[in-house]
Order: sequence, then C-alpha cells, then structure tokens
Amino acid sequence: MASDQRTKTRRRFVQAAVAVGVLSAGRALLPAGSGAPETGGPPRARPRPPAPHAVPAGPAPAGGPAGGPAGASHDPRSYRLRPMAGETSRSGPGASPPHPEVAFHLSTDRREVFLTFDDGPHPFHTPDVLRILRRHDVRATFFVIGENAIEFPGLLCDIADEGHAVGNHTWTHPQLTALPPGAVRSELGRTSSLLDDILGTAPALARAPYGEWDGPALSICNDLGMSPVGWAIDSQDWTLPGAGTIAHTVLGAMHPGAIVLSHDGGGDRRQTVAALEWYLPRLLDEGYRPIRIDP
Repeated sequence: MASDQRTKTRRRFVQAAVAVGVLSAGRALLPAGSGAPETGGPPRARPRPPAPHAVPAGPAPAGGPAGGPAGASHDPRSYRLRPMAGETSRSGPGASPPHPEVAFHLSTDRREVFLTFDDGPHPFHTPDVLRILRRHDVRATFFVIGENAIEFPGLLCDIADEGHAVGNHTWTHPQLTALPPGAVRSELGRTSSLLDDILGTAPALARAPYGEWDGPALSICNDLGMSPVGWAIDSQDWTLPGAGTIAHTVLGAMHPGAIVLSHDGGGDRRQTVAALEWYLPRLLDEGYRPIRIDP
C-alpha cells in the first residue's frame, strides 16, 4: 500500500510539472473540435444516461463523423518532453521487444472480452466512460493521443489509478503508413516518453490510427517495447449512428477474446457513453467479463 501511495504521489507531482510546462508554452494542445470549453466559458452539461430497460436511440448529432486525425493543424514540434523522443524504460539496451504481430483478438478459455477506447483523454467523455466502468467494476484499455494526454494529465492518472491499461495511440493521430520512418518514431516515441514520465512506466501496447500498420511502423513499435493491437469488433461509434445501433453492433458481434473498438475522444462521444451504459450490464448478464489487455 505504501508503494502504491508513493506511485500516485509521484504521478501527481509529474502531472503538476507537465501542466506548468504546458501553460508556459502559451498554447492549447487539444485537437480542434474536441469539445473542450473555452477559457471562462460555462461548463458543458453531461448527457443523461438512457432508461435502464430500453435501448437508447435517436439521430446522430449534426456535423457528421468526427473520426479524423486529431490536431491536424497543430505543429507536433511545439513541445518536446525530452530532447530526443523514443527512449523509454521499455526500450534501449537490455529491453525485451514483444512479438510484432498485430492482435485482433486474444486467446482465452473463458468468456473474457477486451473493451478499448481511443483518442482520449477527453475532459467530458473520458470521466463518463470511467464512471460506467467503475460502477460495474470492470477494466478496459485506453489508447491515448499524446497531445491530449499532455493537456489532461490528471485524467491520464485517473485512468491508470483505476486499474485500466494505457496504450500509445501516437502524438497527433496521423496515418503511420503515410509517414517516413523518422516521423513514425517521433509520433510513437514522444507519446511513450510522455506516458513514461507521467505514469512512471512506458506503455506496453500501441494502436495505429485507423488500424494502419506496415512493416516499418511495426518494427519501430517493436523497438519501443510495445505490442501492436487492432480490433475484432468495430463499434462504428465514429460514424455517429445512434447509441442503440452502437449497442446492438457490439452485442451482436461479441465472442470470447474479442477486442472491441470504441472512442472516448476525437469528437462528440455522447452516443458512445449512452451505448456503453446500456450494453455493458447486458454483457455481464450474458456471462462476459471485460478485462484490460495485458501483454
């Protein structure tokens, strides 16, 4: 217990130091369109959960899908936690690289499944997702974007402190297969370095934006000590089809060992939250147990 308390204290200390660094930079790093309130503006109301015995439904919010690259207009060189990104506690001499094959489902002899959430942390949607997971005492895996993690380090600590796994989803959400190797290493390495400093350990998992991996990107992922993760079930929440459709998509395709893709950031995720509120207890009733991905 004393060790856990020291770890949490260190996280909060680093969180404060990172926050000071961001403020001194004089610029916001949250991706455009993420829904964060402007300075001095009124707080945004949280969505109400759906009725407990009815599948939530309704039209998608106006504006169309919001699953594009996060922070496309932001210069990723504006902040660097370390002089050279890409060296973490999981890489370098003596490190043991994981297997480079992408995992789409995980072998299990029990009804275990793996809920994953991409593109956060987000100041409104991530706490709502955490609240639902906490209520049902289940664990998940969050693949975070570096420029969001540096903006909301407290949420990053909340995710880890509640027992969820934290994975690397690059710094700015680019398509890795369209980048030269040096840029791929920067996207993955900077995020690993940030998570290492805030949480005290580098991530062991990585997910490529859009699920797009190629040989060079997989090799760099392996060099940085991370296992690449895909998904077996796409909730399609990024298309904003309505909470009921998202819930039925997840439940209809569920099978033991499935990795489920959802999002807690990158756009308006109220439908994702409402769907999770509805389908998670039903998964539990069917004997499924969501757990975190551990490499």
